[in-house]
Formats: sequence, structure tokens, C-alpha cells
Amino acid sequence: MNNGLKIAIGADHAGFEYKKQLIESLNIAEVKDFGTYSDASADYPDFAHPVALGVESGDFDFGILVCGSGNGVAITANKHQGIRAAICWNEELAERARSHNDANIVCIPARHISIEEAKKIVAIFLDTKFEGGRHANRVNKIAC
Repeated sequence: MNNGLKIAIGADHAGFEYKKQLIESLNIAEVKDFGTYSDASADYPDFAHPVALGVESGDFDFGILVCGSGNGVAITANKHQGIRAAICWNEELAERARSHNDANIVCIPARHISIEEAKKIVAIFLDTKFEGGRHANRVNKIAC
């Protein structure tokens, strides 16, 4: 995994334990944890927005968001221009999200995959390069 990356990470209560373990597994120079900091009930937008803002501003190269289904954090993050948040529940989706869609935030569904699979998904997401070419034409059409 590229250790020169700057990563923003956040989770709600359902993703708290996965977030802690993902942070420990990352071999990254800089990881900023935007919370939550416990498994007490929390609202996913409170963590998805700061992660998305950090990636959108260029302060961070990529974001990682974790919630129960991955849907709430993805919907929230994708409200930001320049954010392409992808829900990934297997390794192939993580690779395609990066190589074809230039996704910059990976959204992990903690209640539907194992932590081992989540770690693999994050590693593949962070290591995969965007292919560009015909995919760039499509990505350039996303913004309103």
C-alpha cells in the first residue's frame, strides 16, 4: 500500500470497530480520524461530511467511510462536488471503483462483510490507479 498517501476516515456507531481496525492496518503516512470515537449511536452525516470535505479540498488523497450498509455515508459524501464515493463489498468492486470511476472515497458496509474483507477492499482501493481514457470521458460528465 502506498504509504505516502493522506487518508481521511470516518464511521458511525455501526462502523466504529471496523474503523479502528482499518486504521491499525493501514501503512499510511497520514490518517485523520474524523470520528465517531465510540459505539454509541451516532449520525453518519456528522462523519461523512468532514471526510468528504477533506477529500474535496485536496487536504486528503482518499477517504474511507464505514457504516452499517455503506449507503448512508455514500449518499452523504456524494452530495459534495468532486466526490465519487463508492460502496464496495468485494475486491472486484473496489478495483473497478478506482480504475473505471476514479472513486476517491470507499464506503464499507460493516454489517455485511468481514473485517478481513474490508481490509482487502481498502488495500485494493488505495493501490489501484485510475485508467483514464474512455473512463475519464465518463467521469468528466458526472458533475452537474
